Parts: sequence; structure tokens; C-alpha cells
Amino acid sequence: MVKALLGKKIGMTQVFDPSGKRLPVTVLQVGPCTVTQVKTAETDCVPAVQIGFEERKRKNTSRPLAGHFTNAGSTPKRILRDVEPDGDQMPEPGQEVGLEVFEGVSHVDVTGVSKGRGFAGVVRRHGFSGSPETHGGRFGRRTGSVGASAWPGRVWKGQRMPGHMGHEKVTIRNLEVVRLEPERRLMLVKGSVAGSRGSYVLVRKAVAPPRRASHSDEA
Repeated sequence: MVKALLGKKIGMTQVFDPSGKRLPVTVLQVGPCTVTQVKTAETDCVPAVQIGFEERKRKNTSRPLAGHFTNAGSTPKRILRDVEPDGDQMPEPGQEVGLEVFEGVSHVDVTGVSKGRGFAGVVRRHGFSGSPETHGGRFGRRTGSVGASAWPGRVWKGQRMPGHMGHEKVTIRNLEVVRLEPERRLMLVKGSVAGSRGSYVLVRKAVAPPRRASHSDEA
């Protein structure tokens, strides 16, 4: 079918495993997604499946996009993404894909947009320590010297400096799937996910799930 689905971050909570250990988890609403286009190597250079997530009013949809959705037999969607097909069996346009894609999957990669923090200094943005607060320290939380003497006579490219912080694409890899609730379209993953509550995420089967150590490895 497909290797990834679109969803939404609901928030964080905690659950307990069978041994009674408390686990911090992020609750994700995953799908349902509608297939809006199937791309092949012959027509689009690379095989892919375009999926749409969340309903959108037709009056707020441009006429070209409205025609695209009509041809696919789908209602207008708010978000469109191209995802990799999983196997040789390709879905049909208009087909709805849900959380059953992740049945039996132990780890996933989740991509979201981190929270925007605006303009931030080097202490907050990069973790600089700043100058001493005593014994003659006079510079506080300022950057300090960024020069490079007579050569090369310029600031090095990539120098860590104040600037815009956050609001960037972040992928958290190999998050453990704690629980699936297909009837509520919910997935609980261990740990945190980039983004605020209500933000959109892309949930993908882990590219390289962590290998569990066997008894022979521990020996």
C-alpha cells in the first residue's frame, strides 16, 4: 500500500506498560487519507502515491485543484503529500487508507514543523554560556567575538549567531509505537514529536528500526 500517512499531533500524555513502568507518549491522529493520484516511473520519473488529509471547503479550493480532486473521485483536501508505495501493489485513486497500514509496525519516523521561537540570542539558540556574572564580566549574554583576525578577514560561513529560532522541518526517527487505536484513528508513540498541538505531521514506517540485542550479543 503506502509507507507513510498524514496526521495531526493531539498532545502528550502518559501510559503504563504491563510491568507498571510509566511511559511518556505523544498522541497522534493518523489518517484517514485519500489517494488523490498514483504516479508511475513511466509518467512521473519515480513511483509515488499522492495522499490528501483533512477536509477542505470547496469554495476555498482553486478550480485546478478542485478538478484534480474530482478526477480522483475525492472531496477537496487541505494537505497533499507524495509518499512511497509499499510493495508492488498500488492503491487506486479515491481509495481511503487508514491506520491499518501500521499494523505490526514497531517503530516509526515522525516529521513535523517545530515551534517558532522568533528572534533569539546565542544563549537560547545555541546554548552559549555567556560571560561571567562576577569578577569583571561585562558582556552578559552577548555573542562575543566573531572575527577571524587578518585572515580570512571575514566571518566564517555557518558561524553560530543570533537569528530566527525554530519553525523548521524536524524528523524524529525510530519512535516506538506503544499503542494503536484504529477505531479512534489514534497512534501513541513513545517520546516527543516536533510541533505544537494541532500541527500536521507525516508518520512513516521507520527506515532502519533499532535492532534489539539478543542474549548472544549480551554475552
